[in-house]
Amino acid sequence: MPETLQLANPAPLTTLTEDEILFRDSVRQFADDKIRPLAKEMDEKAAFDHGLIDQFFQLGLMGIEIPEQYGGAGGKFFEAILAVEELSRADASAGVIVDVQNTLVANAILRWASEDQKKRYLPKMAADTVGAYALSEAGSGSDAFALQTKAELKGNDFILNGRKLWITNGKEAGLFILFATVDASKGYKGITAFLIEKDFTGFTVGKKEDKLGIRASSTCELILEDCLVPKENVLGEVGKGYKIAIETLNEGRIGIGAQMLGVARGAWECAAKYAQERTQFGKPIAEFQGIQFQIAQMSTEIEAARLMVYNAARMKDAGVNFVKEAAMTKLFTSQVAERVTSLAIEVYGGYGFTKDYPVEKYWRDAKIGKIYEGTSNMQLATIAKLVMSK
Repeated sequence: MPETLQLANPAPLTTLTEDEILFRDSVRQFADDKIRPLAKEMDEKAAFDHGLIDQFFQLGLMGIEIPEQYGGAGGKFFEAILAVEELSRADASAGVIVDVQNTLVANAILRWASEDQKKRYLPKMAADTVGAYALSEAGSGSDAFALQTKAELKGNDFILNGRKLWITNGKEAGLFILFATVDASKGYKGITAFLIEKDFTGFTVGKKEDKLGIRASSTCELILEDCLVPKENVLGEVGKGYKIAIETLNEGRIGIGAQMLGVARGAWECAAKYAQERTQFGKPIAEFQGIQFQIAQMSTEIEAARLMVYNAARMKDAGVNFVKEAAMTKLFTSQVAERVTSLAIEVYGGYGFTKDYPVEKYWRDAKIGKIYEGTSNMQLATIAKLVMSK
């Protein structure tokens, strides 16, 4: 592995350039060598290895799109998607840490932050600071703008009070993009985004959730009790947080698509290999047509998912509208991941139902794809609105 991963140049839609292939293969090798051996232990302990996060930074994986002038790799969104896919193939928790860092937090800062904010935070995000994106609350999930966290301007500071739930990277993060309302009477137009550092007065990271899947990834509660946030830490404009949230999540959904693609690929590779090794009735089960059909169906759906993910990422990099494609990508890839991982367990038979074999973990990790960054029903609502408005 090189000290830093070489980033790729743009290419048409679903094809990869030589540089992109080199980048993808480098991430894949790193994932196989460094992440895969730790995945089972991290899942059991429900804790991510901090040494791996350090290596993510060293390899440039935590600042792929951050321009070189701020210490980043100066790459494209598509490279971030390739990285998330390859990391998730080994461990979905690794994939989501890099995904949130790049497609949500860094992306939002690049697009909405002032130059002063970029100079303050982007070099840290490229070097050693994990980011988190704090929108959800107990009563604010799919109804994202029903949030109750309040922000009140007093002098040169905003005072924030409230609680956030299900915040990915909450335990490891040093920087949070957090949404609160400055004027509840204005509805969603009162929502504002803030850049909050972990050591700000009145800010506390609460309990880590005990989850079904992506267990090594920290999902935490955030507690704000008279949290002091300088007014220069408003991201974008006061009252424009809803716009930042919507547009950033559109990009993040492609990242979740890449994560689900990686999970499906990982499970399929295990199942295809096992089918060659397991014998029944005197021959490998891969020689039975029923198993062959399962493997073929899984492979076909994975390929379709890959084309959707890559196409949506190319569209984002090209600056064309990709909202419909992002929603379709997240919807479809999460369905594929759930189906493929379930079939992989069936290929393994009884062994697949035990924790001694890897496919049950892929199945558990796949479930979250239909839930976070917009449930499948919310994706269907978005798709229906866009296709029926033509």
